[in-house]
Amino acid sequence: MANIKQQIKRVKTNEKARLANSSFKSGMKTAMKAVLTAKDKETATAALSLAYKKLDKAQAKGVVHKNFVARHKAQLASYVNTL
Repeated sequence: MANIKQQIKRVKTNEKARLANSSFKSGMKTAMKAVLTAKDKETATAALSLAYKKLDKAQAKGVVHKNFVARHKAQLASYVNTL
């Protein structure tokens, strides 16, 4: 553990950010899984809308890279179109 006061503060804020980011990623993964487990096209389309929102929000917050978002949006859209 650091002795410097500012570094102790940074450790605390980094831990808060890590927990917030992991929570956000978990919600994002759940939204993507809801699309893949949907039984019919209507529910899949509704879930796809929520998944897009979560992915875009994660990208805006800097939790995930833009290419990650683009790749997963394309994969999910492709899956819904095959239903």
